[in-house]
Amino acid sequence: MPAEKRALIVDDDEPQLVALSEMAASFGIKSITARDGQEALEKLSSGDVDVIVTDLMMPRMDGFELLRHLGQHGGVTPAIVLTGFGSLEKAISVVHELKAFWFLEKPVQPAILRELLERAIAQNLLRQETALLNRQLGYLGKLGGLVGNSPAMQEVYAAIQQAAPTSASVLITGETGTGKELAVRAIHRLSPRFHGPFVAVNCAALPESLIESELFGHEKGAFTGAMERRIGCFEQAQGGTILLDEIGDMPIGTQAKLLRVLEDGTVRRLGGKNQIPVDVRVVAATNRSPQDAIRRQQLREDLYYRLNVFHIPLPALRDHKEDIPAIADALIADANRKNGCRVTDVHPAAMDRLLAHNWPGNVRELRNVVERAVVMASEGSILPQHLPFLNAQPADNEAPADAPQNGVFRAAVGGRLRDVEKSYILLTLQHAHNNKRRTASILGMSVRTLHKRLAEFHAEEQKAASAG
Repeated sequence: MPAEKRALIVDDDEPQLVALSEMAASFGIKSITARDGQEALEKLSSGDVDVIVTDLMMPRMDGFELLRHLGQHGGVTPAIVLTGFGSLEKAISVVHELKAFWFLEKPVQPAILRELLERAIAQNLLRQETALLNRQLGYLGKLGGLVGNSPAMQEVYAAIQQAAPTSASVLITGETGTGKELAVRAIHRLSPRFHGPFVAVNCAALPESLIESELFGHEKGAFTGAMERRIGCFEQAQGGTILLDEIGDMPIGTQAKLLRVLEDGTVRRLGGKNQIPVDVRVVAATNRSPQDAIRRQQLREDLYYRLNVFHIPLPALRDHKEDIPAIADALIADANRKNGCRVTDVHPAAMDRLLAHNWPGNVRELRNVVERAVVMASEGSILPQHLPFLNAQPADNEAPADAPQNGVFRAAVGGRLRDVEKSYILLTLQHAHNNKRRTASILGMSVRTLHKRLAEFHAEEQKAASAG
């Protein structure tokens, strides 16, 4: 038996409300009626509907405020806006600004109303089916670019699916290489903003002198070298999602300005006078403990609480090694497409090495190892000899081949110098508990050079991911 179709009809004109309700009934659609936006919200709290038909001009809460309220609280139900003589321009603005399904001029023509209702209900059904499919994919061990069916990853999928439909800020924590950006992209893809832009900002890779311009933009002549106006990342992300990666590396002064943006929903370009409204979903990520960063006065406590509405911690790969076979299969498929290879699987002996390794670089390290092995194997199975950087069978208390042991970093001959440098820098960063100043001091380089190296590594991974 097909599910009952339900429409919420909102209009303060009683005869019009009755007429619309009777039309809907003649189309086989059950109607729930409300006389203004406030009553509509009360009716929606007791059950979902497939489509909303609302007038614009009403007492207490008008149609514009109703749809804006629903959008800010994760509402994705298609809405048809009714407009009378003289309010067509406002109706069109509602369609564009609040992403209403369509507008319909009064007096309402039954045939047109029926067509729009059926299209809107079909769109809503497709949205529900897509959401169900995404949940099922999560249960099967995949969500966006994330792979794994372990209890730890199932918790991540559940948290993403809970947070995605809302407009709340999200804070994602996890070690370097655990897939924080993949999680943010999954949130964006499953959210009502999935048609909008996705903008990622690596706060650790930007010099302090440029980060505010990058985030908020600047006007021509705002500072030396500002030859033209620049639109900042918040404006670029209008209607979509912005990722603030490594939020703990953002200068404290910039954090204060970011807090104001989150509270007011406006930005002001450097050198500008006007506050510019922005409608952006903010997701922050960090590879360090937020509590430690607060204690060290590297992260404002008030900003932390503003960002930490939803907290999604990502597990280290060593804590869900049972997912390595599935992750390796997905990485092999990516590497085959990227490099024109025909590798089919991982030989059991080689898989034993993958499972024995401690993976200090997490999934990012696994991706590099698998891609290198795919290129070396070219076709068939990945064999132990295709994994020269991994020990065959380290004891439980033995460190992995490329981990510091008694202060010594070990690397097998036969790999690329760039990969050795990358592994050493990332392992030193981990050894220094992600303290970049200490890491730079250990490596004998400036903090700026370290940031540049990390940005290069990130860009290489982004390029590899997009090419795959």
